[in-house]
Amino acid sequence: MPSAAVGPTSAAKGPVGLDAIRPEGVECRTVAAECGLTFLSAMPFGLLKYGLSRRYPARRDIPPAKDLAPSYDVVIVGGGGHGLSTAYHLAKYWGIRNVAVLEKGYLGGGNTARNTAVIRSNYITPESVRFYKEAVRLYTQLANELDYNMLFTQRGQLTLAHTDATVRTFRMRAEVGKLCGTRIEVVDRKTVQEIVPSLNMKHERYPIQAGLWHRDGGTGRHDSVAWGYAARAAELGVELHQRTEVTGFQKQGDKIVAVETNRGTVKCGQVVQAVAGMSSVIAKMAGIRLPIRTFPLQAMVTQPLKPFLDPLVSSTALHCYVSQTARGELVIGGGSDPYELYSTRSTLDLKESLIGHAVEMFPFLSEVRLLRQWAGMTDMTPDYSPIMGASPLTNYWLDAGWGTWGFKATPASGKYMAETVARQKTAEMIEPFKLDRFATFDLVNEMGATAASH
Repeated sequence: MPSAAVGPTSAAKGPVGLDAIRPEGVECRTVAAECGLTFLSAMPFGLLKYGLSRRYPARRDIPPAKDLAPSYDVVIVGGGGHGLSTAYHLAKYWGIRNVAVLEKGYLGGGNTARNTAVIRSNYITPESVRFYKEAVRLYTQLANELDYNMLFTQRGQLTLAHTDATVRTFRMRAEVGKLCGTRIEVVDRKTVQEIVPSLNMKHERYPIQAGLWHRDGGTGRHDSVAWGYAARAAELGVELHQRTEVTGFQKQGDKIVAVETNRGTVKCGQVVQAVAGMSSVIAKMAGIRLPIRTFPLQAMVTQPLKPFLDPLVSSTALHCYVSQTARGELVIGGGSDPYELYSTRSTLDLKESLIGHAVEMFPFLSEVRLLRQWAGMTDMTPDYSPIMGASPLTNYWLDAGWGTWGFKATPASGKYMAETVARQKTAEMIEPFKLDRFATFDLVNEMGATAASH
């Protein structure tokens, strides 16, 4: 080992990397090996310098907190993925930058941090398929759009059918998906086995008859989505206020004129509500009653395993889905709790149920240890579709009722909610999801669109 130490000398100026400790004529690869480092030829040399430097030149993505301004053109209530996406699109594409995002906790700390990061567009109705297809398209470009690694990967989603009735339903969904331009098809038992060789095909209770294969399905890093939108929105002038809880609204006629918070009151031109899990509570402050019921939704992850499961796999009969992360953990999710509750606690009965169903699909997991379990709060509407667009108030816009599919909609929701606010007219893409549909019975029925919760 060379006598030079890894670290700065008293005469050193600035960051010290491998160049500073490399004896003349010795390759950096050799120095890295002698320092106990694993040298990857594809690794940017700047990354090694960064890791060995005295002063990390890390940029601050989220600017320091500041006082609330007296007024804003737009106040967005909720600093999760949807609120931050809306703020970014307002600033980037509509030039509306006098925007404040108010978050009672920390950015992305609500349901954005508590979902299982599934991204797909294999829904039932044409209205939903078109919307989520656009969301998937935006996800494929999001890392470049925000200059932030989303860890997005399209691995495909396989949903298992255990009855003839389910197979018929899958055929209908496949035709709707193809009509709308998504990659989706019904596959037979042989193809199911080829897609997931480790799957237990000999179910005694629920024999597998076919599968719905959705090539566009995948996953992404939920925290990165929130942080990426927050960073770029802040660069464009949007103010991000964490630990700022909305406590009420001041109204004049059919308009909101000010938003009351624990840090003071701010005047506003328009308000966007994007508070998954608490949609009914916040809307009630504004005098709006939403057709929403809130249920806990639980999930869990196991200890890391060697990669064996590339696609996402879900079962209609077992009400369970399983995917494997890049770290090797198995993510297991399922149905919502059968009762309403504003809580994110986890329960033993759901844990036992999900584990039992996951082991039915993959029996060799029986000895795998569970690492952690958590829950989010899902706002369910009568037709299991979201509420987007206008409210009974002229300057109060709704982004609510997402149930179990809020994360996958994040880019598209922000895009079309921003268009709606900027034009003060509900965007055509989200017109089917308007609140008024419950009065006219023009519903967008997505009951059964996932094998997990409905």
